[in-house]
Amino acid sequence: MPALVFSAWRDPAARILNLDLLAVLLAILLPWTTSGVAIVSVLWLVALLPTIDLRAFVRLLRQPICYLPVALCAIAIAGTLWSDAAWGTRAYALTPLGKLLMLPPLLYHFQRSSRGLWVFVAFLASCSLLLAMSWIVALFPGLALKPEATYGVPVKNYIDQSQEFALCAVVLAYPVIERLRAGAKWSAMVLASVGLLFVINMIFVTVSRTALVTMPVMLAVFALLHLKWRANLAIFLALVVLAAVAWASSSRLQQTTETFYRDYYLYKLQDEPTSIGIRLEFLKKSLQFFAEAPVIGHGTGATRGLFEKAASDHNEGKVFASAQVIGNPHNQTLNVAVQWGIVGVIVLYAMWLYHLLLFRGEGLIAWIGLMVVVQNFFTSLFNSHLFDFHEGWMYVLGVGVAGGTVLGARLREKQSAESATGP
Repeated sequence: MPALVFSAWRDPAARILNLDLLAVLLAILLPWTTSGVAIVSVLWLVALLPTIDLRAFVRLLRQPICYLPVALCAIAIAGTLWSDAAWGTRAYALTPLGKLLMLPPLLYHFQRSSRGLWVFVAFLASCSLLLAMSWIVALFPGLALKPEATYGVPVKNYIDQSQEFALCAVVLAYPVIERLRAGAKWSAMVLASVGLLFVINMIFVTVSRTALVTMPVMLAVFALLHLKWRANLAIFLALVVLAAVAWASSSRLQQTTETFYRDYYLYKLQDEPTSIGIRLEFLKKSLQFFAEAPVIGHGTGATRGLFEKAASDHNEGKVFASAQVIGNPHNQTLNVAVQWGIVGVIVLYAMWLYHLLLFRGEGLIAWIGLMVVVQNFFTSLFNSHLFDFHEGWMYVLGVGVAGGTVLGARLREKQSAESATGP
């Protein structure tokens, strides 16, 4: 292995392989550590620089899948000019967007690499290890890798863990169906068992409410694209029965679902700062802030100051939901709208749309990319997941690797067709 790494200085193929291996390492680290992801991403960029064909990279940058995330970052930088926030706050508000600048390099590299699937297998393996650790920590809390860990969450938090497990479970549905259609029943059973273990963990150990809401949407997309209507009906009925059994047998799932109504009731009648209550408060106030500056917003980093002013004007000194102050309204669209107005929202939705359209067609890689975009879009209704570190990196790595692989396959098909027809 060391000889292979050092040979990259003189062997272009080895350089490509080393970049692939660094991307694999990035996928392995993502469920476990933030600092590791940051370090490896910088190393990956440094290793990429000597391998770039500038003309080819510029051609790729002209495509919307590349220039739209860059444009969103550019708008955020420009937004520092009309923000009323302190310059330190403006600079801090730019950091969540930095990861989006990794999308063009990832798309460029995996357009020429044939090892994109390695990255996703590595992520699945890492999440499977996390799954095992989750069960262990649920039984033996003292083995958690962080102090005061949540039940069944060995690292990070239950929202990040639920995002990973939900994505893995839904993505595995595609190869299961493909294996069954090919007559490979044993491999299909193994993959189905792995996916089912992720679901069981979310039922009996811990799950976020965001995952509870968005996972059925992802499964519905799978059914509409890959199953016939009779199979859809049978699966729908089976899922209804399974959901009823799971809810009846899991006290934790009952507690999670019951908090929806309880939190809303306490907020509506008593203005209690419950999870749902403060989110509704953030939604209401963010819409007001957007209406005040609908075109270009209040500027980068201005959100917290706006909430502070609204809280002090109406509920000074009181611990109510309406007095909560935050710099993130827990909705990706409103997070963008408050800071950069309708201009930012148009760029955001255009980026999601073009990334979604990139994954039209058949194949496991296209399916993975599609689910990454769908999950990010729907979970961003309840959080600013594109800007959050973990979920944002899931999006960047998933779209970058899958998108580049899809682009490369289409380019090779086009070249093969042109060579077959001749001059």
